[in-house]
Amino acid sequence: MITLEGICKHYPYAQGQRQVLNQINLQIHPGEKVGILGRNGSGKSTLIRIMGGVTVPDAGQITKEMSISWPLAFDSGMQGSLTGYDNVNFICRIYNTDITEVLPFVQDFSELGRYLYEPTRSYSSGMKARLNFAISMAIDFDCMLIDEVLAVGDARFKERCHEELLVKRKERAIVLVSHEHGMIREICDTAYVLKEGHLHHFEDVESAYSFYASG
Repeated sequence: MITLEGICKHYPYAQGQRQVLNQINLQIHPGEKVGILGRNGSGKSTLIRIMGGVTVPDAGQITKEMSISWPLAFDSGMQGSLTGYDNVNFICRIYNTDITEVLPFVQDFSELGRYLYEPTRSYSSGMKARLNFAISMAIDFDCMLIDEVLAVGDARFKERCHEELLVKRKERAIVLVSHEHGMIREICDTAYVLKEGHLHHFEDVESAYSFYASG
């Protein structure tokens, strides 16, 4: 299980500070599919980066009893001066994974060809998304964090993402943040709405979307 207790986050603005997350409490159980709806700027990406250990909260704590991925659409963790291969190697070292076990899948799924050996700063957003997703699928996690990554790429890439994540890894927990209810309706069992720094829980996705759409 993954437990968030009293998570708070502020960001400085010209007029002072804005509280993006205010006393967020959340539990993710093994195999659970959780959707978090929120408008642009509501703090969805901040919340998922905190869960993935990319961003540090101002207050609160996270207890992790399951392994958890980095946010799948978050490419800033890649070093632009390094090649795709070097980034794969670096991530494998962090997660104590043998690159020889990971590389064939990454090469096949990302379809980057020779560009895997070019600096990632030269990649398009689609190329970064393919590499990010491929690495995430190649390393085994109990819980996958998704920041709207399934909206990236062409129809074929979306189908491959769907197969890898939702069919082959259907027993994994998922946390999906989005401002589009379609993906959350398709994937998730339960849903939350992040609004004005507070996380509102709903037992079903339709109730969450009704609240979200009401403004």
